[in-house]
Amino acid sequence: MEATTCAAGRLRLLNIESVCRVTNVSIIVDGELIAKLESEVQLEKDQNPDEKMPVSAKDYLENGPFKITDAPGSEIVTLTRQFGDEQITVTFSTDDINALEDDVDSPYPSEDDPALADEQESQSSSSNPAEATGAAEAEEDDELSGPEGTSYPARISVKVKKPGQGHLDIGTIAQDGSIVVESVLYVPEGKKSDDVDLYSPEFGNLDEDLQILLERYLDERGVNTALALFVPDYIDWKEQREYVRWLGAVKGFVEA
Repeated sequence: MEATTCAAGRLRLLNIESVCRVTNVSIIVDGELIAKLESEVQLEKDQNPDEKMPVSAKDYLENGPFKITDAPGSEIVTLTRQFGDEQITVTFSTDDINALEDDVDSPYPSEDDPALADEQESQSSSSNPAEATGAAEAEEDDELSGPEGTSYPARISVKVKKPGQGHLDIGTIAQDGSIVVESVLYVPEGKKSDDVDLYSPEFGNLDEDLQILLERYLDERGVNTALALFVPDYIDWKEQREYVRWLGAVKGFVEA
């Protein structure tokens, strides 16, 4: 009986020691994570001390035709306006700053481009390590902005709705101050845009005059050069703010 009692006591002590070790490791890891999150927040604030909206974006919102809905913590931004009896809804996402779509004609060379490979090899073999490092950092800084005068493509979804008539769901891309129409889908009243039985022709296969008229149709409703310039600027600004917000939220959760 005494042997059994002693064994049970030793087992309890081992369990307590195990729990203490796990707890100590957890405290150490949590502390390191919190410190890293704090340093990342400070780094972002040091690199971007001015969190104000770009003047061009602010001017567009103050003088443009759309009203904006932008919820903190959400990657989706919505612009709305009334055009006669039509309700125009424009949506875009900060996600476009992180992932360029494969089916967009990007002005950047691909990783498989031989010219790019030669350039990278030349940089890596440079006799001046500082020069090679500087070139690599400059290339990283230019990833999102691309060559001079270009910007990353941003998807913009446009919905034109008429009372009792359904709506048009128009897919576009904004880049370099231009709106490129990709698709035009008519959605009857009572249907949804993602209904698989809805037909939409390839926009590029339409008659050129018809394409031009559809582009003018959007332009009259405010889906134009001004919007194409605004969206990438706003995405860039919002994504930075959301990243800092995310860092703070994760830090607060770990600390709780």
